[in-house]
Amino acid sequence: MKEAKILIYDGSFNGFLTAVFKTFDERIEVADIQKNSEAQRGLFSDTETVFTQMDKAKRVWNGIQKKSNSAIKNVYFAFLSEHKGIEMLLYRYIRKLFSPTDMMHLNFSDDTVLKIDQLTKSVGREKHRMEAFVRFQLTQDGIYFANIEPDFDVLPLISKHFRSRYADQQWMIYDVKRKYGIFYDLDSVEIVSLDIKEVYANSIHKNDTFSGIEYDYQDLWNNYFKSTNIKSRINRKLHTQHVPKRYWKYLSEKKQAV
Repeated sequence: MKEAKILIYDGSFNGFLTAVFKTFDERIEVADIQKNSEAQRGLFSDTETVFTQMDKAKRVWNGIQKKSNSAIKNVYFAFLSEHKGIEMLLYRYIRKLFSPTDMMHLNFSDDTVLKIDQLTKSVGREKHRMEAFVRFQLTQDGIYFANIEPDFDVLPLISKHFRSRYADQQWMIYDVKRKYGIFYDLDSVEIVSLDIKEVYANSIHKNDTFSGIEYDYQDLWNNYFKSTNIKSRINRKLHTQHVPKRYWKYLSEKKQAV
């Protein structure tokens, strides 16, 4: 009987897919799959570092996609949830997907399938919220900048939306929780890492980082937002349901509430 192994990967999605390829290719008994930044050695398991190989990751991706377009979305979205133990959850899901039983990934009576579906939907909701709630601020050097702090790692999912919507502007969206961002230079979107010590919320206090005209526009939008509200029809419970308070500090129309 083979001893179970703990596979350590670099934390990337392609690194995870490479680890999955290794388990199938070498018929490894897997005890766990862990990010190298969070790796913990098991008392009764060997550890092995898996180096990302794009060709192997692509073979796993293509294999899942051939099985089901919805399954490949589920795998990617669930991975971005950063749910504790997501690697082994996805590993079991993928094994079920490639089992002889057809359409196993649609069997919602299975706990693994159900949990992956729930995580996928949660990440999808956060993606749509970020696309709606991102508020850019014009910096002194002409770049539109926005902070976000999503529950899940949705930056890779929203870049296409903003590249299409703001194709004629340079912009950057920075995830303050994960300390990386995406930058559009009018040609392509790149992942960037910055040493940002200050969170640029839409505070009533002005910051020299942003242009003066930016604050004039924010004041106009804030006044418009207040003037269109009908106090007698305000439903705060419904409002916070659609616009949770955790997003308010980045919304210019919520300046007075920050």
